[in-house]
Amino acid sequence: MIKEIADRSPLVHCITSPVAINDCANVVLAIGAKPFMAEHPKEVADITAGAQALTVSLANVTDARMASIMISGSEAHDKNIPHIIDLVGVTCSKLRMNLAKEYIKKYKPSVIKGNVSEIKAVAGVDFSSIGVDAGKADAVSDNDESAKSFMAELTRNYAKITGAIVEATGAVDIISDSDRTVFVKNGSSNMPYITGTGCMLTCITGAYMSVLPPFEAAVNAAAMFGICGERADGVIKRDDIMSGLGSYHVKLLDEVSKITSLDVDKYKNIEICSL
Repeated sequence: MIKEIADRSPLVHCITSPVAINDCANVVLAIGAKPFMAEHPKEVADITAGAQALTVSLANVTDARMASIMISGSEAHDKNIPHIIDLVGVTCSKLRMNLAKEYIKKYKPSVIKGNVSEIKAVAGVDFSSIGVDAGKADAVSDNDESAKSFMAELTRNYAKITGAIVEATGAVDIISDSDRTVFVKNGSSNMPYITGTGCMLTCITGAYMSVLPPFEAAVNAAAMFGICGERADGVIKRDDIMSGLGSYHVKLLDEVSKITSLDVDKYKNIEICSL
């Protein structure tokens, strides 16, 4: 467990997709926080008011969940509770895009998170996506300095406009608060093949925000979860046909439950953008 989080055992209110809700709750528990997955519009204000952080995801919207997202966002804004919005699917749904823009404008989230295509879309830049996934044309790799520079500038500018930490996730995560921009390079190519890893990171970031300022929370959460993904790779062996993504899924949670702050400090792979 992460000692700072485990010592405080903060309550994290997570409004997320039913596809990922179990995994999201488990990763929050695994690092020492307490998840509350409430989403009924008539109770979420009370739940958010008692939480130390709020996470909202657009991964699976319904009328009730949309109402709850806005109610909880208002509560978090009014009570200065750190909150993160995950822009899942804004590239392929006007409903989600409009919801995201309204949430960001009204409630000024601490962190705005999405894959590269989603961040481009909400910032009003041309994008390439496939469903809820970023398109190949938008991918940012560590050896593509041009793409890294472009996304660093975009996240920096959008952070300045919104006042939020902006996090564009992918093989390289780009995180900016307008003054500081970093590339987080930890992670595994297997992680995108497990449904809900993006939602898991959102909820982990919420737990980190209960003990750290939003920029440091986003950077450390991305590095920590990426390291866990790298460590879980060991369960998949080329000569072992019995090991595959199911085993990787379980191993990923194992690694989240075992990692320490010292591990994160030792193994995080972060590049500071000098632009």
